[in-house]
Amino acid sequence: MNWPSAIKGFQAYLKLERSLSPNSIEAYTRDIGRLFEFAEIQESKLTPESVTLSDLRRFITWINELGMIPSSQARILSGIKAFYKYMLMEDLIKIDPSELLESPKITRKLPDTLSYEDINKLIDAIDLSRPEGARNKAIMETLYGCGLRVSELTELKLSNLYLDIEFIKVFGKGSKERLVPIGGSAIKALKIWIEQVRVHNPIKKGEDDYVFLNRRGSRLSRVYIFMLIKDLAAQTGLKKTISPHTFRHSFATHLVEGGADLRAVQEMLGHESITTTEIYTHLDREYLKGTIIQYHPRN
Repeated sequence: MNWPSAIKGFQAYLKLERSLSPNSIEAYTRDIGRLFEFAEIQESKLTPESVTLSDLRRFITWINELGMIPSSQARILSGIKAFYKYMLMEDLIKIDPSELLESPKITRKLPDTLSYEDINKLIDAIDLSRPEGARNKAIMETLYGCGLRVSELTELKLSNLYLDIEFIKVFGKGSKERLVPIGGSAIKALKIWIEQVRVHNPIKKGEDDYVFLNRRGSRLSRVYIFMLIKDLAAQTGLKKTISPHTFRHSFATHLVEGGADLRAVQEMLGHESITTTEIYTHLDREYLKGTIIQYHPRN
C-alpha cells in the first residue's frame, strides 16, 4: 500500500469510527504527512507496511534535528501510534512498529491566566458603535463565561442555546456533547447580538443556525477569534501573550479559586480525566490543604 492510500483510509477511520472533528482529522493527517515526508527521502523508499521501530526512532531524531520542540514531537508520535493502531486493526500489518516507541519527556508549561480585571478591560475595549461590536462582545462573554474551546465557539448553533434555563449545548472533541451553564452577562450580550443585530445581517444559505457570523453571513473562522483577542490586548496595553485558550484557562482557574468542585469544572470543560482538570487549573497548595482540612474524616 502506498502512503496516500493509507492516509486516505486512516482519515475515513478517524471520521467514521472515531467521530473526530475536521480539525482533529487535519491535525492527524499533518502528523502522518511528516512521516511520509521522512519515508520519501530514505534510500530504500519506506512504505507504510515496511516501517520498523528502528525507522521510527530515526524519524524522531530527524524531527528533533529540524528543531521541533518536545511537545510537538509528542503530538506527532501520538498521531503515528493512532495510525499504526488503525493499520493493525485493518490487518494491513501484523506487528505495530510504534508499540515500543517512547515519547520525549516534556514539561507541561501552563499558559498565562488573566485576572478578572484584565478580562473586564478587554471586553470594555470593544467598540460597540461599530456593527460588529455587539457580536464581538457576545464572543468574548461566551468564550470566558462558558470556558469554551475556540472551535466550540465558532461551531456554536442557535438551536443549542437554552438561554431561558441558562444552559448551552456544546459539542467538544470527538463530537462529545455536554451542557454548560451560562451566566447573566453572556446571556445579555448574546441576546443583544442575536435579537437586535444579527437579524438585520444577510445570512449565507446553510449558515443560518450558526450563532457567530461575519459580514458576509458565513460562520466566523478560528483565525478571526485569535485576531480579535490580539487586537483587544494591543488596545488595552496587555503585555501577556494571550489566545482564546487563555480565556478557557482563566475560566477554570477562577472557578477553582472561588471554591468550585473539581468534578463540576471537569464536566464544564469536557475533560475525560479529572487529572487533566487538576493540571489545567494549576491548583495551589493552599487550596488543596484547605480541601483536606475541610473534608478529611480525621479532621
